[in-house]
Amino acid sequence: MKILNCVQRSEKWFAAKLGIPSASSFDKIITTAGKSSKQAEGYAYNLAGERITGKQEETYTNATMQQGVEREDEARQLFEMINEVEIRQVGFVLDDSKRFGCSPDGLMDDSGLEIKSPLMKTHVGYLLKNDSPVKAYWHQIQGSMLVCGYQSWWIMSYYPAMPPLIIRVERDATFCAALKKALDVFCEDLDELTEKLRSM
Repeated sequence: MKILNCVQRSEKWFAAKLGIPSASSFDKIITTAGKSSKQAEGYAYNLAGERITGKQEETYTNATMQQGVEREDEARQLFEMINEVEIRQVGFVLDDSKRFGCSPDGLMDDSGLEIKSPLMKTHVGYLLKNDSPVKAYWHQIQGSMLVCGYQSWWIMSYYPAMPPLIIRVERDATFCAALKKALDVFCEDLDELTEKLRSM
C-alpha cells in the first residue's frame, strides 16, 4: 500500500482521492453477494467527471455527520486507552496498483480502525440488541483490508458518556477476491470512459 499523509477532509486529501474509487463507496461497485451493483455506472460517471473537471461535486452533510467528525478524536483516544495501542492517523491509502484506496480512521501495525458516531438511538440499539454495524459497513471494512493488505479491521461505535461497541472483523477471503476482481474491471472501464470523454 501507499500511504498519503495529509489531514482528512483537507484540500490535499480531496485532491488525493479525486477520481479514485474509495472503500466507503465500494458498495456501489459490488453487492454483498458478489454481484455487480446497479449503482456502478453512475459511480463511474461521477469519478470520470471528477477526473475531467478536477473537482469533486459537493455531497450532502447533515448535523449528525458533522457531529461524527467532531467526535472522532475522542473516540480514537478511547480506543487507544482500552486496547493499549497507538493509532497512526493517515490521510488516504492507495493499494499497490494505486487505482483504488481508502481513508482509515486509524492504522496499527497489523490492523486498521473504522469509527462510527451514530445517533444515540442507533448506538443504544447496537449495544442492547447486539445489532452489529459490521453488516452495514461490510464493504468499507473488507475494502479497507483489501487496500491495506491487512487480515483484520476494527469497527467502533461511539457515543459520549455511553459504553462503546468495539468489534474486531476478520478478512473474508472469498469476498475480498470477488471485490478485487470487480475493482479491476471497474477501474479498466473507468479509464476507458475517462479517455472517451477527453477525446470529445
